[in-house]
Amino acid sequence: MNFEEYRDIWVFIEEKEGKIAPVSLELLGAGRALADKRRVGLAGVLIGENVTELASKVFEYGADKLYVYDQSIFKHYRTETYMKALLHCSEKYKPEVILYGATAMGKDLASAVATDLPTGLTADTTILDIEEDTGLLLASRPAFGGNIMATILCKKYRPQMATVRPKVMKALEPDPSRSGELINETISLREEDIRTKVLEIVKATTKKASIDEADIIVAGGKGMGSEQGFDLIRRLADVLGAAVGASRDVVEAGWIDHHHQVGQTGVTVTPKIYFAIGISGAIQHIVGMQNSGLIIAINKDPDAPIFQSSHYGIVGDAHEIVPLLIEQFQNR
Repeated sequence: MNFEEYRDIWVFIEEKEGKIAPVSLELLGAGRALADKRRVGLAGVLIGENVTELASKVFEYGADKLYVYDQSIFKHYRTETYMKALLHCSEKYKPEVILYGATAMGKDLASAVATDLPTGLTADTTILDIEEDTGLLLASRPAFGGNIMATILCKKYRPQMATVRPKVMKALEPDPSRSGELINETISLREEDIRTKVLEIVKATTKKASIDEADIIVAGGKGMGSEQGFDLIRRLADVLGAAVGASRDVVEAGWIDHHHQVGQTGVTVTPKIYFAIGISGAIQHIVGMQNSGLIIAINKDPDAPIFQSSHYGIVGDAHEIVPLLIEQFQNR
């Protein structure tokens, strides 16, 4: 491939019900840093129906350009329609890098696009960098069950692509004075040629704890000893008005549902305060909470890895310490 034909950093802008997904704004911040280092432009790709009005927000968060496919056939996300639009745009303008949020939509679309271009795709990336001279994307993610961090390269193909986990990148502060180039594109697609039809959308009615939006999280691990011991985590969370988090071991033991799991195979969180109680600190868990504002660890093992990622650490038995914390917080 002639790499000189490929230029600019792109971010797929995920839109749902008239709103841009937060992960897309986070990726614009990461993409801005990559583009500046490479000395190229940053562009967004927005697909949907009646979405052109979102252009100003994309520019506010750092984009120089926005490619928009605003057609009724894109009213609902379908792999086939969105893939055809992104392939059309990519083949026409040849980006060097395309970034997607590691969401249900982003993962689905990125893997489909990678199959048809074809190119490589690094999934669930947590660290991004780029070589200034070569433009080689350095996409790092936990590997081998989270025991190591692997940096994955796509040396032979362009564009280079990666999905990036929500909450691991930081969005720029929006600048209303920023503007950019709006490029309207269309693609000839007929509804009768699309194999997938959206018959009905049924919204989930079950209520789950939204730990990814919580300001305070109290998370417990296998160090709590038992399901009864884990109740201390819930009690402390109740006193603080916090969400309950858990390590993978706790979820696999059946002490709490999976949607409370923090880490590589769970949810990435960035609360203002994160309590890690009875959690050893395996890399799988660390990657899911390392960007928290204040991390407080409680563990009876003074050499537990969690203390290396904590701002404050208490060495001791959680069954003795947590009741004292509950008492003190209740008094206050």
